[in-house]
Amino acid sequence: MINRILLFLGLMASPVYLLASPLATVLGSELIMARSQQHFPEAMLTLQTSIRDHGYKVARVQRIDIGLTGMGYKTDKYRVVFVGKTEEIQYIMSKYPQLVPYMPPKVSIFAEEGDTVVVTPNPGVYAEMIDDKEDKLIFERWESDIYSVFNEFSNARD
Repeated sequence: MINRILLFLGLMASPVYLLASPLATVLGSELIMARSQQHFPEAMLTLQTSIRDHGYKVARVQRIDIGLTGMGYKTDKYRVVFVGKTEEIQYIMSKYPQLVPYMPPKVSIFAEEGDTVVVTPNPGVYAEMIDDKEDKLIFERWESDIYSVFNEFSNARD
């Protein structure tokens, strides 16, 4: 399952993702991942609430499980949550067209062996694609907020 998510996010798989920590940075800081013992519906609500509490909007939630099941994969619950602050996303896309394919940021959430897992590319990867030091601060704040959201996610209980 994680391999499919990594491929969806455009990143190569690595055995490092098997870390047992509930909140982990994997693939040399290219991905941020967290686990929750909440069931999928409750974990999804926790994720979306925490995203909003941090001042971001949930732009869209896309079901991925239907497509995977149609291709013969056995999967249960799997969504991609598109997240961001409209003004910031528009600013980044207008100033840095090379980042358009990565905007808005995406968080994958899926059920796996009794846990619910979230994973997202580290915004620091995007900061490496630009030179402006002030604009890099946007991605540093996003990274800090993701760790905070994922920490809340991993500590939530049913």
